[in-house]
Amino acid sequence: MRDLPLLPVREILPALAEALSVRGSVVLSAPPGAGKTTLVPIFLLDQPSFAGGKIILLEPRRLAARAAAGRMAELIGEKVGETVGYRMRLDNRVSSRTRIEVVTEGVFSRMILDDPELSGVSAVLFDEFHERSLDADFGLALALDVQSALRGDLKIIVMSATLDVERVVKLLGDAPVIRSEGRSFPIDIRYQQRNAGESVEDAVARTIADAHRSEEGSILAFLPGQAEIARTAERLTGRFGDSTAIVPLYGNLSQKEQDAAIRPAPNGTRKIVLATSIAETSITIDGVRIVVDSGLQRLPVFEASTGITRLETVRVSRASADQRAGRAGRTEPGLAIRLWHAGQTAALAAFTPPQILASDLSGLLLDLAHWGVTDPSALAFIDPPPEATLREARDLLVELGALDASGALTPRGRRIRNLALPVRLAAMAVLAAEEGQAQEACLLAVMLTEQGLGGNSLDLEDRLRRFRADRSDRAEAARRLAKRMAADLEAHETGGERALPGPLLIHAYPDRIALQRGGRGRFVMANGRGAEVPETERLASAGMLVVADLTGRAGAQRVLAAAEITRADVEAHMPEAIVNEEQTFFDRASRQVRARRVTRLGAIIFDETPLPRPSGEAAARALADGIRQLGLAAVPFPKDVAQLRDRIGFLHRSIGEPWPDMSDAALLSRLDEWFVPFQHNAGSLDGIKPNDLAEGLLSLVPYGLQRDLVKLAPTHFEAPTGHRHPIHYDGDEPLLSIRVQELFGLKAHPTIGDGRLPLLLELISPGHRPIQTTRDLPGFWAGSWKDVRAEMRGRYPKHPWPEDPANAMPTTRAKPRGT
Repeated sequence: MRDLPLLPVREILPALAEALSVRGSVVLSAPPGAGKTTLVPIFLLDQPSFAGGKIILLEPRRLAARAAAGRMAELIGEKVGETVGYRMRLDNRVSSRTRIEVVTEGVFSRMILDDPELSGVSAVLFDEFHERSLDADFGLALALDVQSALRGDLKIIVMSATLDVERVVKLLGDAPVIRSEGRSFPIDIRYQQRNAGESVEDAVARTIADAHRSEEGSILAFLPGQAEIARTAERLTGRFGDSTAIVPLYGNLSQKEQDAAIRPAPNGTRKIVLATSIAETSITIDGVRIVVDSGLQRLPVFEASTGITRLETVRVSRASADQRAGRAGRTEPGLAIRLWHAGQTAALAAFTPPQILASDLSGLLLDLAHWGVTDPSALAFIDPPPEATLREARDLLVELGALDASGALTPRGRRIRNLALPVRLAAMAVLAAEEGQAQEACLLAVMLTEQGLGGNSLDLEDRLRRFRADRSDRAEAARRLAKRMAADLEAHETGGERALPGPLLIHAYPDRIALQRGGRGRFVMANGRGAEVPETERLASAGMLVVADLTGRAGAQRVLAAAEITRADVEAHMPEAIVNEEQTFFDRASRQVRARRVTRLGAIIFDETPLPRPSGEAAARALADGIRQLGLAAVPFPKDVAQLRDRIGFLHRSIGEPWPDMSDAALLSRLDEWFVPFQHNAGSLDGIKPNDLAEGLLSLVPYGLQRDLVKLAPTHFEAPTGHRHPIHYDGDEPLLSIRVQELFGLKAHPTIGDGRLPLLLELISPGHRPIQTTRDLPGFWAGSWKDVRAEMRGRYPKHPWPEDPANAMPTTRAKPRGT
């Protein structure tokens, strides 16, 4: 064993080697600061069974990958790029000598997809797997597939400080678990609940100031996002003098800025690092011994129905809270201050939700098709991808021409997959290449995938202009990447004017082409949803846009990035999407069916001409659409038809199938069966005829049962007086409301259903007020009638109240005069 630092994980390295000698997969659980990220790869490098092969270490973030590679190179006395190197999207430091490659998770997925045998690779290490990124889950599924089918000698190690060990062990075929116990240095965890109404930045700034005054060492504070970091920095600026630096740490910063944040403070000074979750894992910020945890994080949530990924601020998981606290004990005894009540920790989710359950899966589905898999269940995922999200992704890929109807990869799909870009932007680049604009499209795509390039303007023309003028290392690397992508497309540039962002983005976001409607800044998109641009923005006055990014829930979506286009741009780039057709539709304002001839793009109407009012099946279907919009309450059910519905519904509840369900949800789901065929002559909700409604409802009842309806659920009860009274079926049981005098002389309780079910009797007074409810009329006559009679005689003296109602004459009248 090399002269490795005396970190806790060193003690279990022999056990790890022994486990790997007999099993292909191992789970390594080690707390923060144990040294697993740097010591395990170096240790494996010297094992005879790994001689000559590469060791791939996966890290969730670029910052962590660079830091891990740098620390390992330092431990073996070399520079990064020699024995230890790293590989990521905009930065590679590897050579022919490199045997340990630290790669970001997305890079590994492409490596294994392009070389399924992982030629020359001895082991793959999944670090910080508890973060459960989509790329990590997919990469592990692919690695396990390769191990089982092609490379039985490939070793897989899944590592984490906080891990759902049991599920991972099961996925890896009951792999052995190696545990490294203990932390390098003790951590004192304290709780300081945020005051009611206090903003997160105020609470964090106050806690930092207190800790800075009472404790020694540098401070790392976790905040949910960049905006909160900026506001916290404002509150702290100028409070500590020149001896303490306040530095941010988040994904949008350049490599130099991120590296500066994790460097130790100069001797005699302190540092306050304000970070997002980027600082949770795999990095050591030298000198930090105090952690302030807001308890919040910002997670992306994909809505399959809208195709939008929005960021939500949520509570951290217990695993993340432990990771954050662990940052305080990396180099010396530390202090972690949590800004919530101690009792709330138990209520936190155990782990952060895996990305595969709340992500756009179009890229995953495309990669699976390249792998030769059309059904994701064929691979070993800890959490299977949701079927609804897969369905939306499949539809998008078919629309973009990347998959055929069977789910197989098309030639265009192969070109799209070969680009290291999100699916929509890759499709844009491929289609733009066919028009001689590959360079412009790739430049735009890279800018959109690298947060902060070109600034944060909503107007993409402005951002692209700033990106072109940016001379930073990050911008230069991004432009080189775009140039390589364009070259990979083997495209020939037109040599004409540069294409504007808008026409290019039409290929990526055809469903988000937007037309101004409803005033300045208000747009409707081709997918039928609304979107808003702040009125102060230049693009608020645009007639048409294509939206590249937006946030918010359905119905309240705010544009974050867009470019201006014209109708002519749409006609030039996707003429097949513009449709001329006659439409029959429901007009909510008038509650009528109307017809028009339109020129449209999805839900966007460019031109329309009114047509005569329609009739027939098309009109009935439009009316049914209106009912779906407004709810079944919009249907004008008259009393007799409402009672018919209640009767059938009662039989469904009491007997079950084949008597049909008459609930609102059930009838709405079957409008095409009972409504549309019977309403060909109704052009509005007011034009619906009662007989047609009754006929439609009865059509749901099997013909052989219709004759039983009257017997099992009669419409009326004939009283001893000869009068007919309606039976109400809209409650839990059939109800008959009747004046008590009409039941005199009745010795048996009224029933329905061939005498099997007693009616619930609501006996009412001559003043039509309830006086008794009963399911046992003879029992009522013999029992409580005496008390009712005593009370009612005085209140209604003109009406009969006999002592023996069971043998009295029924009546609807008052007593004759003089009696």
